[in-house]
Amino acid sequence: MLLSSFRSLTLAIALAAAALPALAADITIRHAQGETKLQATPKKVVTFDLAALDTLDALGVTIAGVPEAPMPDYLAKYAGDGTPKIGSLFEPDYEAIAAMQPDLIIVTARSATKFKELSQIAPTIDLSIAGTNFLKQSEDNIRMLARIFDKESEANRLIDKLNASTSELKQKTKTAGRGLIVLTTGGKMSTYGPGSRFGVLFSDYGMTPADDSIKADTHGQPISYEYILEKNPDWLIVIDRDAAIGGKGEAAAKMLDNDIVHQTTAWKKKQVVYLDGLALYVVGGGLTALQKTVDQLNTAMAGD
Repeated sequence: MLLSSFRSLTLAIALAAAALPALAADITIRHAQGETKLQATPKKVVTFDLAALDTLDALGVTIAGVPEAPMPDYLAKYAGDGTPKIGSLFEPDYEAIAAMQPDLIIVTARSATKFKELSQIAPTIDLSIAGTNFLKQSEDNIRMLARIFDKESEANRLIDKLNASTSELKQKTKTAGRGLIVLTTGGKMSTYGPGSRFGVLFSDYGMTPADDSIKADTHGQPISYEYILEKNPDWLIVIDRDAAIGGKGEAAAKMLDNDIVHQTTAWKKKQVVYLDGLALYVVGGGLTALQKTVDQLNTAMAGD
């Protein structure tokens, strides 16, 4: 009887192990909060990181659960009832996640403080990105995900395309003049410099900042219309946060359409670019979002 029970238990363990495709070897994932070891390719993945969702979708990896959050058009299929929800971008629904029995949980900056609790449910990795070396960190995350899911050839192809587009953009920014980032939200404006949340425009895309004294800060530096005129940028790069998150604030295009901004070089030369806020503010760092931002800037600076 005991032998029979032992054989049944052994068979059950073997079947459970076979449920996940084995990796060639254990993979140790180094991430923002340490190391996480994976012994098999995850079959059921939930992610609070929309950049990871973006990348995995581009690589053809199925996602089992996502947070309630605004989604760009190309990820709209995850916004409906067809994909189980695991909480908000900031607050996990622990019961829902535990019931799903995921093989991998992905967090990022907004959900990073929940890493410890989520790690008790399933292997968890933190793909948070700092303001500096944004593209390098994004590419590292993309390659890490591709390695986990054996999608390296697909990732290489898409990264090569992105790098070619980025190189093209950097050639244009060399002679484009000075740029100023303006984020609008709730009727207020802020700007960001090199090393900050949106500093990729300067650090990785090569544009000269209209103000090189801006301190790196998560929430940016508050500015006024008079400040914009004083700095008189050749390019205004605008992010409408309210539009990106579905807020009800005054549209950025309406805010900037005034007599003071009309005096700037950027306005006179029609060099005001309203970036896709979802791609940059919500999904920034994902393969498709990165490509969309670079393509938008390339098009604007080509005069198309």
